[in-house]
Amino acid sequence: MSTPQLNILVIGNGGREHAIVWRLAQSPSVSKIYVAPGNGGTGSIDPIKIVNVPHLSGSPKDFDQLQKFAVENKINLVVPGPEQPLVDGISTIFTKVGIPVFGPSAKAALMEGSKAHSKIFMDKHNIPTARFQNFTSVEEAKKHIETIDYKIVLKADGIAAGKGVLIPETKEEALKGLNEIMVDKNFGDAGNEIVIEEFLEGDELSILTITDGYSFFNLPAAQDHKRIGDGDKGLNTGGMGAYAPAPIATPAVLKKIDEQIIKPTIDGMRKDGYPMNGVLFTGIMLGPNKEPKVLEYNVRFGDPETQTVLPLLSNDTDLAQVFLACAEHRLDSTTIQLKKDTFSTTVVMAAGGYPESYKKGDEITVKTPLPSDTFIFHAGTSEKEGKIVTAGGRVIASTATASSLREAVDKAYIGVDHVSFNGKYNRKDIAHRAFRDAATTTKSGVTYAEAGVSVDNGNLLVDQIKAKVKSTARPGADSDIGGFGGLFDLKKAGYNTDETLLVAATDGVGTKLRVAQIMNIHDTVGIDLVAMNVNDLVVQGAEPLIFLDYFATGKLDIEVAAKFVSGVADGCIQAGCALVGGETSEMPGMYDVGHYDTNGTAVGAVTKDKILPKIENMKAGNVLIGIKSDGLHSNGFSLVRHIIEKSEDYDYKSIAPWTNSGKTIGEEILVPTKIYVKQFLKSINEGLLLGLAHITGGGLVENIPRALPKNLQAKIDIKTWEVPTIFKWFGKQGNVPYEDILKTFNLGIGMVLIVEAKNVDAVLKNLKHEGEDAVIIGNLVEKTDSSDHGCVVDNIEGLY
Repeated sequence: MSTPQLNILVIGNGGREHAIVWRLAQSPSVSKIYVAPGNGGTGSIDPIKIVNVPHLSGSPKDFDQLQKFAVENKINLVVPGPEQPLVDGISTIFTKVGIPVFGPSAKAALMEGSKAHSKIFMDKHNIPTARFQNFTSVEEAKKHIETIDYKIVLKADGIAAGKGVLIPETKEEALKGLNEIMVDKNFGDAGNEIVIEEFLEGDELSILTITDGYSFFNLPAAQDHKRIGDGDKGLNTGGMGAYAPAPIATPAVLKKIDEQIIKPTIDGMRKDGYPMNGVLFTGIMLGPNKEPKVLEYNVRFGDPETQTVLPLLSNDTDLAQVFLACAEHRLDSTTIQLKKDTFSTTVVMAAGGYPESYKKGDEITVKTPLPSDTFIFHAGTSEKEGKIVTAGGRVIASTATASSLREAVDKAYIGVDHVSFNGKYNRKDIAHRAFRDAATTTKSGVTYAEAGVSVDNGNLLVDQIKAKVKSTARPGADSDIGGFGGLFDLKKAGYNTDETLLVAATDGVGTKLRVAQIMNIHDTVGIDLVAMNVNDLVVQGAEPLIFLDYFATGKLDIEVAAKFVSGVADGCIQAGCALVGGETSEMPGMYDVGHYDTNGTAVGAVTKDKILPKIENMKAGNVLIGIKSDGLHSNGFSLVRHIIEKSEDYDYKSIAPWTNSGKTIGEEILVPTKIYVKQFLKSINEGLLLGLAHITGGGLVENIPRALPKNLQAKIDIKTWEVPTIFKWFGKQGNVPYEDILKTFNLGIGMVLIVEAKNVDAVLKNLKHEGEDAVIIGNLVEKTDSSDHGCVVDNIEGLY
């Protein structure tokens, strides 16, 4: 018998709901998913299978419309995401018309809706928790505060959007907080009653339990990061990241939690007349003696824990059928399985200013493809005029899974680097508690760190970039960094070592780095570094095999360095070479704050019969084919900087006047150098090329002659291609003489191929197959005089 096709209604618009919809969409038993109202991410998973319903939400004002919508669209499972609709009784709206709901009744939802109620429940059923008392009288609460001799927590009884909890340091602060909650009503009616409880210290755990009120299944224990700042500093948030399974949740600890907390809670709710259906979220404090105590209950999936734990479900788990079985109180009829030996990490990216005031409406871009097993979950996003824009404080999150927690963290941060929007902020230390070293050390004298060099930061950088570097692996090299050097096996790469020569190139990025530092854009210059080296290899007919980088700075900023190396890895992937090693050097006093320098070395291989240029075969009449550049590349930046920095009208953050892109001058000129490798390998291997010239410093007139015999001259007509407006603008803005601009910029041609006339069509065909729109720009001619220059460019006059 075929599996029933489910039409599901998911209610909510956050990251939790995106993750739920993402996982439900993988179910073979799901036909359609409607999301009310949804966000910019839920609407883009599968436009055919998933539909946002933006005019409806989980507000009570929409309950009747939601019920009508569910009936009209033949919904046979409803999944409410947030807590407020559950507390407001949304489950009854659907069950009274016969539609199953994965979510508790209003009465069961009181476990989250009333902290006082849940504390009384814990006391009744002997579930370990902090000492507490509930008060509806301000005066009685004040008396209690005056008499106790331990640190306390003040909790508004009702739902307060995660903000109704105060942790005073003194009795004066406690009395002030009491007034804020019960007198000033800073949290509204949630403060009509207050819970005053003992402050617990230790490590927090989040246990998400899927249950039908009888059976239950615990998802891997997660650990959330509530504070806005690294090191768990700053204001409380809805959650800046999470990881699972948390190492502190040992089998012994989980057994205690099951026996002392989860099972007694589920049994107690059923015996008290309001069985739990859906997800019971139990916040637990694990004290120094590893004894668990309940901090609070929620009655729905948590955020960002959901984004973290759902990717840990095995592919064989049909979550839609699990949810339906819970709603029908038959969870034991289904199977839930987890991926073996797998860890997950989520990093939340927030709008600048969150959790206080922040801007909305900024465009969000996500660079693809993402690394394997890395996912982007939208939260505070919406679609506007065909673009995804920010619409909340916690905007979007990157989640990654891997066989170790370290690798999962590294991959999640690589995912973060793929996301861009104005003011993006994220913590840089998610899962730091899992990696801390409990041992204490005694030190004397001056340490290396006190001298300005942090070995720990260097090691942390290596840990963060390992996953990205690993993605550059190719036959012959495994791209594992952290050792003393990199190895390459030519035979595994398919080379006959007797007929193969190694070719090496080393280069830097130049003063383009300074613009990157001013603009705080560091991933593109890593691509530049690779490009400048591998392009110099390919002009010799060599295939780039391995790459090593060098990064030097006065004070190591791990985020900056990681972005730079991420760019290097991206460049290596484009070039087909492996990033096998590098050096990060922290040198206090050598560089100003925020400054760094970099260099790279590429090694390639060429068989003896493919070495370029073939000068002895060149003759007049050979054709010059130009391959277009992507902009300035990495040359002429001393001139560029002089023009911009001396201008009274423009700076790097001015909107670029030569284009309608809306990008700044800084962003436009940081477009990375184009990598010319894979486009040429087929033509090189087929022996179709006589030579190649990489157009770098010196422009067309200085670089083409480097590939020519002394008796020949390149004759180029600049009208054969459209010179990009960026070059014309800088030429006019700086009043640069034509002779100088020819020796400074590539003018839109980044590589020149020298080809026999009979081979032109074959080369153009190969280039077109690789997506290159090449253009014939001239040909070789005999020099008439020994003093003639090696390259002449016609029709330059009137360019700007």
